[in-house]
Amino acid sequence: MITTETVTSYLQRLASRAPAPGGGAAAALHAAQGAALVSMVAEFTSGPRYVEVQEQAELIAQRAKQHMREAIHAAEEDERLFGLLSDAYFLPKDDEEQKLIRSTTIRKATIEAAAPLISTVDIASKIINLAQDLLPIANRAVSSDIAAAGESARAALGTALVTLEMNIAAIKDEVERERLGLVTNLASEMIGQAQKLSCEVRSAVTV
Repeated sequence: MITTETVTSYLQRLASRAPAPGGGAAAALHAAQGAALVSMVAEFTSGPRYVEVQEQAELIAQRAKQHMREAIHAAEEDERLFGLLSDAYFLPKDDEEQKLIRSTTIRKATIEAAAPLISTVDIASKIINLAQDLLPIANRAVSSDIAAAGESARAALGTALVTLEMNIAAIKDEVERERLGLVTNLASEMIGQAQKLSCEVRSAVTV
């Protein structure tokens, strides 16, 4: 499990032929890193110089840490659910009954496998919003890490987006396709917000 292994162990598994972890787990961990970076900047926004905004910074740090935990959970859920989807493709298909069971299982597993990706888009979007709130009050010495947080969230969104689009292509249920389509629209919108955040940080640190 991702929460109990080293970074090296996780990367070795990611680099292998194992069906999971894959892109979905990687997306969620991008989001987790973004959340951690937001928390770090908020933690540094403390002391006498920041007394007027310290309470706001502390609240941002608390929320960021919560999102970090949620993102790690999404990574583990993606690994678990994608493993079930992979297993479904190995079900027997020797007769019509087996083929029906296999196709039904694959269809259900494909829909369920989208859940952690949806969570990742939601979490990454919240991280970007927190980073935007933090930027005007942040300790200038570490404000570049707000851009780093935004870029991590943007990586999460971009990875989740392309994975969701592949899921949509494999789903025939129009209700599910529409539901996932709304999530991809949000991901695309927030990718733009992340890019804007990076530009704002770069402009601020070069003044």
